Amino acid sequence: MKAILKEIIDSPELPDYVRELNQYLADENAKRLSFYENMRDDEKVEFINGEIVCSSPAKDKHILTKLLLIYIFGQFLRKNKIGVIRDEKALIKLRRNDFEPDICFFRKEIADTFTRDKMFYPAPDFVVEILSTSTARRDRGIKFVDYALNGVKEYWIVDPDKKIVEQYFLEGEVFALAEKIRHATVKCGEIKGLEIPLEAIFEEVANDDFLSKM
Repeated sequence: MKAILKEIIDSPELPDYVRELNQYLADENAKRLSFYENMRDDEKVEFINGEIVCSSPAKDKHILTKLLLIYIFGQFLRKNKIGVIRDEKALIKLRRNDFEPDICFFRKEIADTFTRDKMFYPAPDFVVEILSTSTARRDRGIKFVDYALNGVKEYWIVDPDKKIVEQYFLEGEVFALAEKIRHATVKCGEIKGLEIPLEAIFEEVANDDFLSKM
């Protein structure tokens, strides 16, 4: 048992804490339902710890990196039929929070259950978040923790400034760093058989060359 819970359970004020927490969660759930009713498809919005978080417009380097990765994942998955990717407009509904990852992958067994009217997605098998000034704290903080708690098996944090991919794999309920990749190739864990030259993630010419050989 976590130390913080042990301290609360041992306190004579436990009933008061439970009552307050239940009321807090009830109020938060009401906010979440209101979020679902009022969100718009032309906005990138997330529900995080009871608050609605709107994302700022992205810089071109962020957009380009995401597009280059989508080209690679998309072509590989269309050819091999082992799953699907979705981009930042897919709302991932977790136990407490709702995130819109930059890119996420669902294996075929899960993807085959999706309908064309689907709006809320389960925890993916693999998530990619591309760093920006406005999102870095969440990508390394609440999302890093919550994706792991909800069973995401692989997580990439991609830095378009430093041209680095941080690759994490799930161990228990936490992510463990496998490698910070600064050169050579990135070998996907959940998308079996896909190995991406690092420069193809950040450079258009290298991306075109890789796709032509795929």
